[in-house]
Amino acid sequence: MAFLSGRLSQRLALCAVAVLLPFFFVGGPDWASDPLYKSAWNLGHILFFGTLTLAIRPHQWLDGWRLWLASTTAALIAGCIIELLQGDLGRQSDIQDVFRNLIGMWLVMSWVSPLSFNNAPAPINLAIKWLMRAGAILLLAFQLQAVFDVARQQYRIAHQLPLVYDFNTTGAWRYWSGDVWLAEQHTENARYSLRLKLSTDHYSGTTLHNLPANWTDYDRLYIAMYNPASTPITLSLRINDLAHDRGDNAFEDRYNTKLTLKPGVNHFHIRLDAVKTAPATREMDMDDIRRLVIFTTQLDKPRTVFVTGLKLEKTEKHDHEQIKQETD
Repeated sequence: MAFLSGRLSQRLALCAVAVLLPFFFVGGPDWASDPLYKSAWNLGHILFFGTLTLAIRPHQWLDGWRLWLASTTAALIAGCIIELLQGDLGRQSDIQDVFRNLIGMWLVMSWVSPLSFNNAPAPINLAIKWLMRAGAILLLAFQLQAVFDVARQQYRIAHQLPLVYDFNTTGAWRYWSGDVWLAEQHTENARYSLRLKLSTDHYSGTTLHNLPANWTDYDRLYIAMYNPASTPITLSLRINDLAHDRGDNAFEDRYNTKLTLKPGVNHFHIRLDAVKTAPATREMDMDDIRRLVIFTTQLDKPRTVFVTGLKLEKTEKHDHEQIKQETD
């Protein structure tokens, strides 16, 4: 631990803190960035507060439990202030980042100034030291595992085409937002369907926000849905790319259409060239599709529908229907 305690390491740590600090407020992922980028970026909290601990060296003034209590309290306060400032600057705040700050601080302190008690026998202090080091490493491992899990998930999504969403997947919340739940009825060649509860709010529906981005090799989007009611229901379908997310979200800058669900099973085949040419002043970036939204507007009563299939298709014949609908 001599290097960590040396003057050179402190100077290097101070330089690193000066370089890293601005990235809390500028740069990095935004709300539209992909989950892996966000997850990996979050590890920067651990790096920064570990480096900050090396630079400040709180063990110069305190020791024992007072050192750990004061340092933990200071890291909590500093982390909360950073999250509040980020919120004021329009950046996303995340309470988990405060915990990541603590992990960075604990990791360094467990090696540079491990907790010990003056009246405790040496073997007890030795055991405490290594338990705290092991605990800090374990917390770091959990954070790294979370990033690895996201990386594995995103790799699977990127390579699952032609499936836009895999209905054999559990944990729909990782992919969809809204009042949507896994269901085992009305399935189509898969383990699950998605039960979508629609309210009487002005807008009610669900968003597929984690999906394969590159649709360039396909001609049609296939959507299968089931309407359990005896009356039709009209849904809106929206598709947009990353450029739209980072623009002004104008209605005419995305693909919008209506889908009328008749009672029972409904199959829709939507031409992707219509999606590509939907924006008024540009072409949709078909290798960077970012969001698919299914919603209703001001229903007179709550309804429930099931999404049972969502995939891309290649077709050899060229019919001119923008949307082809089939019902069972």
